[in-house]
Amino acid sequence: MKIFNFGRAITLCLMGTVAAQAATAQAAPPRDGQHDFDFAEGTWHTHITRAPDPFGQPNVTITLEGTVTSHKVWGGRAWLEEIEADGPKGHWEAMTLFLYNPHSHQWSMNYLNSQAGTLTAPLIGSFDQNGRAELFQSDTFKDRAILVRGVWTKISADAHDFGEQYSDDGGKSWKFSFLGHKTRIAASEVRPVPVVSNDFDFDIGSFKSHSSRLLKPLTGSNKWAETDNTTVVSRIWGGRANLAEIHIDPPLGPIDFLALRWYNPVAHQWFLDFANAADGTLGVPMAGVFNNGRVDFYDAEPVDGKSTLVHFAVWPTSKDTSASEQAFSADGGQTWEVNYKTQYTRVSGK
Repeated sequence: MKIFNFGRAITLCLMGTVAAQAATAQAAPPRDGQHDFDFAEGTWHTHITRAPDPFGQPNVTITLEGTVTSHKVWGGRAWLEEIEADGPKGHWEAMTLFLYNPHSHQWSMNYLNSQAGTLTAPLIGSFDQNGRAELFQSDTFKDRAILVRGVWTKISADAHDFGEQYSDDGGKSWKFSFLGHKTRIAASEVRPVPVVSNDFDFDIGSFKSHSSRLLKPLTGSNKWAETDNTTVVSRIWGGRANLAEIHIDPPLGPIDFLALRWYNPVAHQWFLDFANAADGTLGVPMAGVFNNGRVDFYDAEPVDGKSTLVHFAVWPTSKDTSASEQAFSADGGQTWEVNYKTQYTRVSGK
């Protein structure tokens, strides 16, 4: 499910709301962890120690020195970390988007490396009552299945640690992989980050928008619903990526989405992924390329239980207006049915 498959997304949002109400009626809710990362606000110096081969050569490590900038986005539903460091292999840059799931009361940690441009599987977990966090994921190391554990410890106003460990025995033992010790940098000493220009520059700013949604795609129906929306698109990671915060008004809403769009320098493609406020979890990204100022994204995903091709496009129509369109294909791309159309008008920013 992608950011612009609004029909399915709206249904899931409503289902999530009903499930949350039922759970609340049965038991007291667990602690709300939406503000768990408030301690990380600001810019930090990071001293990194890394073991390139935790299983084969656990005592061989390298060190890096760098900077981490962290701030809340999407009204506090998410946190963004932008990272750069220098070490034996040169300069390294990355970003991490942390999303909060209000139903599971867990965070997902979604990581991008500037050189690869591929979104890794997220670490998922939560903070305990003592302020210590553990997030986990399944991964591979040298083609061997492993578990990864990310841990935040020693949290104070001006310092904290983030470490990662690997396990190849189901969590019985853990091998050191990575430790970043962060110390706060005074605001007066923070240097501005240069911004890279890219194909999505036309889409930066705040927009009012009007959407038309086909209520029952691929059924022969011709019944549409109209709604007004707001969209705020911000550059992140020095312009290598952007975040679109989308609010849908009634009658389809109120519903809030976050779209993450980033460039993969290896594939020479843009990728699009999204989360909605109901579950705070990214899905599988769409891939696309720009041609004559227009970007076309494609993927295959289930629609009403059937595998369906999805096409989403965005393009400028003037200096301060743009348009987007979503279509489905049930015949392998031979024919397409448009089911969501939006017109955007800039109200501020560039």
